[in-house]
Amino acid sequence: EYQLPAAVISLRQGIGRLIRDVEDRGVLMVCDPRLLKKTYGQIFLDSIPPMRRTRDIADVQDFFDADR
Repeated sequence: EYQLPAAVISLRQGIGRLIRDVEDRGVLMVCDPRLLKKTYGQIFLDSIPPMRRTRDIADVQDFFDADR
């Protein structure tokens, strides 16, 4: 289907807008449960650059606190 590749491209473009330089830091938060529950979710996960993944909001807070 056309929609899945287009959605993957949109996700990658969004990540590219978040991280533009090696010094940039950011958090990508995807709240769509289909990413983990549907078979096509792995296509999305495989398409993003290597990065730390978590499901714990405390990890995100620690990430931002480390910048202070």
